[in-house]
Amino acid sequence: MTQTRGIDYGHAVRDAVLAGMVALLVFGPITGLQLSGYEVVARMQWPLLFAGIVTLGRFCMAVWVQTEAGERSLARMRAKRSGGVTVAEGKGKNWQQKLVPFALIGGLALPFILMDNRYWLTVVLLALIYVLLGLGLNIVVGLAGLLDLGYAAFYAVGAYVLAMGAQYWDMGFWGALVLAMVFGALLGMLLGFPVLRMHGDYLAIVTLGFHEIIRLILTNWVSFTGGPNGASAPLPTLFGLEFSRRAKQGGQPFHEFFGIDYSASYQYMFVYLILFLFVVAAIVFCVRLRQMPMGRAWEALREDEIACRSLGINHVTVKLSAFMMGAMFAGAAGVFFATYQGFVNPTSFTFIESAMILAIVVLGGLGSITGVVIAALVLIMLPEVLRDFASYRVLAFGIVMVLMMIWRPRGLMHIVRPRFTEKGA
Repeated sequence: MTQTRGIDYGHAVRDAVLAGMVALLVFGPITGLQLSGYEVVARMQWPLLFAGIVTLGRFCMAVWVQTEAGERSLARMRAKRSGGVTVAEGKGKNWQQKLVPFALIGGLALPFILMDNRYWLTVVLLALIYVLLGLGLNIVVGLAGLLDLGYAAFYAVGAYVLAMGAQYWDMGFWGALVLAMVFGALLGMLLGFPVLRMHGDYLAIVTLGFHEIIRLILTNWVSFTGGPNGASAPLPTLFGLEFSRRAKQGGQPFHEFFGIDYSASYQYMFVYLILFLFVVAAIVFCVRLRQMPMGRAWEALREDEIACRSLGINHVTVKLSAFMMGAMFAGAAGVFFATYQGFVNPTSFTFIESAMILAIVVLGGLGSITGVVIAALVLIMLPEVLRDFASYRVLAFGIVMVLMMIWRPRGLMHIVRPRFTEKGA
């Protein structure tokens, strides 16, 4: 005969009170103190309200987890957390593959739909840049398991390759795109050598220091980079046709060649289409790369470096290749950012950028390409949708990240390893 366990309300009250006190400490300085002119005004009704909501929610949660339904839900969550990788069943196409044609058609049609709404066109363009950044960092952090907090340094290098190349060597967008990828990969290799024997927090600190070195060089080398004043970046051209009102690079304006009225949206549409095709190629490249021996070596390194080395895999080559591939993507994204912005300076490449890109990878799911794409689009476009609540966007972002780590610690899309069978099986 089964015995029903009673609910310990005392334990639930203690948990709720403790959670409420922590919430009051967190929300107090954020929402309770507001700057009015030169005075700080205390408005404690907001932190008290938030602390009350947290206390009530924690009490209800503590009571619910002691019920049979709560215990079953916790058991299912623990079962989901136990496995790191799911193997595909191999029964036809999954839902992601079925959505690919619709995503391609929608992505190609989007700039023409938003042609008269230049603001949202630039927002989507920026989101695609972060998709490209997320794909690159996903190789380093998600596949190889190397925590990189200085990823924005390669992003900055790519942007400055275009700006400096145009200023000193008369380099255009297309040449800078190739050079930025090569230069970014070389810098990734340069960073990889000192950190070959480092792991975890030590690796993160070194990469963060590398980012600060690059940022300080760009800030203080005024005679070359322009320092805090920054530098301008040119727009891409289409077979010599320029998308500005008047030709500045020795070509011919796009609107004059086709005999149409000038619109500033043309340049953003063209950059968007180039970037969209580049992102599609990058996604295909990452999918194929993950199925190759190099991708398998990255995953083996992430799971257990000692076992990886015992299997005869050269960990030096594996780590360097991960850093180089990730930096190559960041360099290309920097070129697109510079031409989209038309201007670069060091304040665009702070540590917050690296943290945002890392949040995209973690939120989407470490190692998941689809998850990174979804997370980048959500984290970049959702704040623009919620612009009326600008004062609470960072707070909402923090709450979402905490809830994600509790309910879906493996991210929105967990890793699905492809299923391999013998030929004819």
